[in-house]
Amino acid sequence: MEYIELNTWKRKEHFDFFYNTDYAQYNICANIDVTRFLKFVREKELSFYYAMIYASTHAANEIINFRYRIREDKVVLHESIHPSFTDLSNKQDDLFKIVTVDLKLDIFEFVQYAKDKSQSQTEYFPLNQIAGRDDLVYITCIPWVSFTHISHTFSLNKNDSVPRISWGKYFIENDKVLLPFSVQVNHALVDGVHVGEYFTKLQKRIDNIYQEL
Repeated sequence: MEYIELNTWKRKEHFDFFYNTDYAQYNICANIDVTRFLKFVREKELSFYYAMIYASTHAANEIINFRYRIREDKVVLHESIHPSFTDLSNKQDDLFKIVTVDLKLDIFEFVQYAKDKSQSQTEYFPLNQIAGRDDLVYITCIPWVSFTHISHTFSLNKNDSVPRISWGKYFIENDKVLLPFSVQVNHALVDGVHVGEYFTKLQKRIDNIYQEL
């Protein structure tokens, strides 16, 4: 992690402009094509949810703006960020928990690791595990709804700059499997061009998942 020298930072003017607004958060939703990715996870008997957490977090790490965070009017850059995601507590319960894991390079290792961590966790909100951490990306899934928009609950804190990534229920259209996908970011750090770049990198990653093995 490193602190950014704001006075010489190329986006200082943009940072100041949006940081001084009352609400710098914005959200973009779009459908992504998961046809090849769904085929892959089914062939390999992987959890689609954990596999998407893997892919979406790796795509976020490829874009520097997704690794910036705001700390008390200062900006830091993390070398890497890791997923903190929601998961159902158990099959007999409709309550969810928040699970935080380290990102792994190998998709098979990550999926097993995330599954084991989630199954062994008994607390709903183990906030002591993430206290003081902002090297995270918050991830959730609404697999019951093919949404066109989603909003997130959070405190009105100007320093809140952790991206929130979500997806819904996939559906078939024109022989393609499409997934409603949402990205929420802080405009002081991330512009529309960077969110567009994120969608491009994520689509490329899930399309080429076979080649990564």
